[in-house]
Amino acid sequence: MLGYHCSGMPTEEPVPSVSNREAAKAGSTPHSPVLDRIPRSIWALGLTSMFMDISSELVHSLLPLYLSSTLGASMLTIGLIEGIAEGTASVTKVFSGALSDHWRKRKPLALFGYGLSALTKPIFPLAASIGWVAAGRFLDRVGKGIRGAPRDALVADITPAGIRGAAYGLRQALDSVGAFVGPLLTVIFMLLLNNNMRAVLWLAVVPALMAVVLLFVGVQEPERSETGPSQPLRLRDLQRLKRGFWLIVALGAFLTLARFSEAFLILRAQGVGLPIAYVPVVMIVMNAAYMGAAYPAGVISDKVHHKKLLLSGLGALIASDLILATASAAGAVFAGAAVWGVHMGLTQGLFSKLVADRAPHDLRGTAFGILNLTTGVSTLLASLIAGAMWNSLGPSATFITGAAFAAVAAVGLGLSRTAPGSPQQITKQ
Repeated sequence: MLGYHCSGMPTEEPVPSVSNREAAKAGSTPHSPVLDRIPRSIWALGLTSMFMDISSELVHSLLPLYLSSTLGASMLTIGLIEGIAEGTASVTKVFSGALSDHWRKRKPLALFGYGLSALTKPIFPLAASIGWVAAGRFLDRVGKGIRGAPRDALVADITPAGIRGAAYGLRQALDSVGAFVGPLLTVIFMLLLNNNMRAVLWLAVVPALMAVVLLFVGVQEPERSETGPSQPLRLRDLQRLKRGFWLIVALGAFLTLARFSEAFLILRAQGVGLPIAYVPVVMIVMNAAYMGAAYPAGVISDKVHHKKLLLSGLGALIASDLILATASAAGAVFAGAAVWGVHMGLTQGLFSKLVADRAPHDLRGTAFGILNLTTGVSTLLASLIAGAMWNSLGPSATFITGAAFAAVAAVGLGLSRTAPGSPQQITKQ
C-alpha cells in the first residue's frame, strides 16, 4: 500500500538553492559520514526544538497531575483538554503550511510559532482554574501548529534528498533530547523545591526564550529562484498530491488512533503508586528510548523500504500498550514507556520523510499541514476515547484498546500490496 511509486525512470525534483556554505556542508561526497553532510541549519533547527521541548516537558510533565490533584479535573476533562489542544495544533498546521508555500518563506512563520509558545509559558504557573490551564494549553498548541508544517518543510528544502531521512531523524533525536532533559529537570526541581509545582512551572520560561533566539540567529532559509508570493492555493492544486501521499496520510491517521496523548503515561505512573515527585521519570524513560531510536531509524529509512520500519514501529506500540495494560508496579510502567519511545523513534521521522519525498517542493508546507490536520483529528478522537474508557473501565482497558487499533493497522499494512524497489525509486512529483 505504502510503496507506491510511478513507473519509469525517476525524475529530479526542483529544489530551492542553498547558500554556498550550506551546499558545502551538504556536500557532493556521498561516502562521507552522514552527520558531516547534514547542513548546519538542520542542527540549529534541532537545537531549537530541543530547547522548546525542555520548556514544554517542564510544563507537560506536571500538567496532568496539576489538573487532577490541584484543580480536581476528571480523566475525561484531561483527555478533552489534551485532544482539543493537539487537534487545534494540527488544524493550524494546514493554514501555516499553505501560507509558507504561498509566501515562499518558512522561517518567519516558524519564528512566530515558537515565539507564541514561549509567551504562553507564564500562563501555567499563574493559572488558578481549569479554564486558565486549558487556555494556556490551547495557545501553546496554536504556536506549535503555526511552526510545525513550515519547519518540517524547511528541513526538506535545506537537505539533499539522499539524506532526508537522516536529517529528519537528527531533528527528532535532538527534539527527544529536550523531551528527556525536561522531565529530568522536573524531577530535580520538584525535589529541590519541595514539590512546589508553580515554582517549577516558572522555570519553563527560560529554555523557551532560548529556543526563539537560536532559531532567529542560527537558521538560514534557502534562497528561492522564484520571487514574491505564489498564486493562492486552489483545490485543484491538491490533485498534484498523488496516491502515495494520501495513503501515507490515511495510515498516519489510523496509527494516531492507537497512540493517544502521553499524558496517560504520566497518569499510569501515578496510578501504580509512584511518588508525585518521581512521576515525570516515566517521560524521561520514554524520551531516552525515543532519543536513542530516532536518528538510527532515520539513517536506515534512507536505505531500506519504509514498510519494514512501519511494521516494526507498530509492533513496538502493541507491545508497549500490552505492558502498560498489565502493569502493577513502576518497573513495568517504565518498561512500557521505553518501548513506547522506541515506537516513536521508528515512526515519527519516517512519516516526515515519506511526506517530503511524495510532495512537490512548492506544496510541501501544505502537504505537512494536511498530514497534521488528519492526525490531529485522530488525536482528538483518541484522547476522548482514552479518557472515557479510563473513567468507565480503568487504565487496562484503555491501553488494550490502543493495542487493538495498532494491531489492525499492522495487519492492514502487512496484507497490502507493496510495489518493489527502494524508497529512492519514488518519482518526485
